[in-house]
Amino acid sequence: MRSHKVTRGIDRAPHRSLLGAAGFHPRELDQPLIGVVNSANEIVPGHIHLDDIADAVKAGIRIKGGTPVEFSTIGICDGIAMNHAGMHYSLASREVVADSIELMVEAHCFDALVFITNCDKITPGMMMAAARLDLPAVIVSGGPMLAGEHRETKIDLSKLFEAVGAARAGRISEQELEEMTASACPGCGSCAGMFTANSMNCMAEALGIALPGNGTIPAVSSRRTRLAKEAGMQVMELLNKGLSIRQILVRDAFENALAVDMALGCSTNTLLHLTALAHECDFKLDLDQVNRVSERTPQLCLLSPAGPNHIEDLDRAGGVPAVMNELVGAGLLHSGLVTVTGKSVGENTAAAKTVDRSIIHSVKEPYRPQGGLAVLFGSLAPGGAVVKQGAVSASMQRFEGPARVFDSEEHAVAAINNNEIEAGSVIIIRYEGPRGGPGMREMLAPTSVLAGMGLDEEVALVTDGRFSGATRGASIGHVSPEAAAGGPIGLVSDGDLVSIDLPGHSLELKVAEEELNNRLKKWCKPEPKINHGYLKRYAGQVSSAGLGAVLGDIADEEAGDT
Repeated sequence: MRSHKVTRGIDRAPHRSLLGAAGFHPRELDQPLIGVVNSANEIVPGHIHLDDIADAVKAGIRIKGGTPVEFSTIGICDGIAMNHAGMHYSLASREVVADSIELMVEAHCFDALVFITNCDKITPGMMMAAARLDLPAVIVSGGPMLAGEHRETKIDLSKLFEAVGAARAGRISEQELEEMTASACPGCGSCAGMFTANSMNCMAEALGIALPGNGTIPAVSSRRTRLAKEAGMQVMELLNKGLSIRQILVRDAFENALAVDMALGCSTNTLLHLTALAHECDFKLDLDQVNRVSERTPQLCLLSPAGPNHIEDLDRAGGVPAVMNELVGAGLLHSGLVTVTGKSVGENTAAAKTVDRSIIHSVKEPYRPQGGLAVLFGSLAPGGAVVKQGAVSASMQRFEGPARVFDSEEHAVAAINNNEIEAGSVIIIRYEGPRGGPGMREMLAPTSVLAGMGLDEEVALVTDGRFSGATRGASIGHVSPEAAAGGPIGLVSDGDLVSIDLPGHSLELKVAEEELNNRLKKWCKPEPKINHGYLKRYAGQVSSAGLGAVLGDIADEEAGDT
């Protein structure tokens, strides 16, 4: 046991004394020490109840003869950080989450880990830490929020952001906006649609590093508490079997995750985080593979923001296991892979049933024949760009228009609010990537205002930043290389024609190469918008989104190329 390094032998008497001072009984120190990583705090609705989840996890560990040792990490709410300087810090916090867990685990020699998470950057940060540490481990989330209700219609946070645009356009009153504000988020849990948090918690299931039900059981359900106890018990089984995370996170597990991603219609941010997670497993997630998986995997669910259904509906219909059962039956998953249950993917999903075909369609009668996401390549995005194609209307699948260029989200939003954007335009928002932002802010404000004004089917938006999982419409993000790394998006001028072809997976800037070369000669790398503290260090070390916005060697190589 790793923990024997701090609990056994004459030389460890001082260590045992310190552990005794923390209240540990000698009998507890004879048992495996299981780290319980808890991201609870009092500001994130997805995390306010995680102390209760932690208590359940610790009960499960004790049932199976382990000693739980809880410690904390940070958690930022993307919704609260949205539309102001706070959003610069959201993606960047993913690395702090992963690093802080690594520091705690390596310093204190835990034998195994349970990660208690929920929201956008915390879940992928914990996944990255799990892969880096390669111990027996289980991910367990706090579960999704229930949808709100407004005038007999289910709503969620994305509808509220869109309502801001509707209020600005005079389509609803400020009084109705405030009514929606009071009802959109009715309680604890990650926001109710297939946004980034729920997408990543479903990805944990698909990868095999979380128990079935992790992505969809509502936060307020007693089933969630029981799942947490099962996670605590199951980590002890993994420890006894010597089954560590990287034995589960093999290449084919990532292909499974991509297939489930496509079937569910998950957030574009899943590709950012799965790429970073693959990097922690010492291999590269090929973005071309994303399109190959998408082309053969139909979209079986149409969840908010793409459709009217919410995560609670998906759970009621059978959850991720039912979706995976559909895919296994069609030969679209590697069903023999081991998972944290100790069973294979096929064994986990064999008994899962779809009980509501209006929520989970069959492979033979899908919502769409292809998956929910696509990666675009071309002269504007040589390193790739990502779009949630399942949330783009048929009329916008192919689109060409003149560019309206903005060097920040704020300038773009101001132009939209001042009615300066004409139908048929392609809004370019640049210098919002991992380096240029810094921190790769989500562009939910401009997309939701466009949707609220009814322009989401008349205007496209392209950015080297990213989008909230709550975004819908022709919103293309993660353009790589980003502008701050010398990418072509930094060379676009107002009026340049931009061509978008989602079925063809292309994103082209229709400007002659000679002209672009002339512009490149005049281009100067700008200073980061925030040039102090943590973000100064982050901007100097982070890669573009196409490489997962990771820190270290990849970022150094990319910087050398540009």
